Amino acid sequence: MIIRCPVCNGMQIGKVGNEQYYCWNCFLEFNFNKGRLNLYEVAEDGTLVAMDKSSELL
Repeated sequence: MIIRCPVCNGMQIGKVGNEQYYCWNCFLEFNFNKGRLNLYEVAEDGTLVAMDKSSELL
């Protein structure tokens, strides 16, 4: 299965956890949970900050 970044559509994706991915193009982490896309920005201290409310997948 090929995963693309849902933001930039890039293919430079790394798996950083169980169903958790990181995009090396736009520097965002994301996951899919119950048909929803969750986007996170990585803070300077390494914590994840939710970008906004979860987006529903089409």
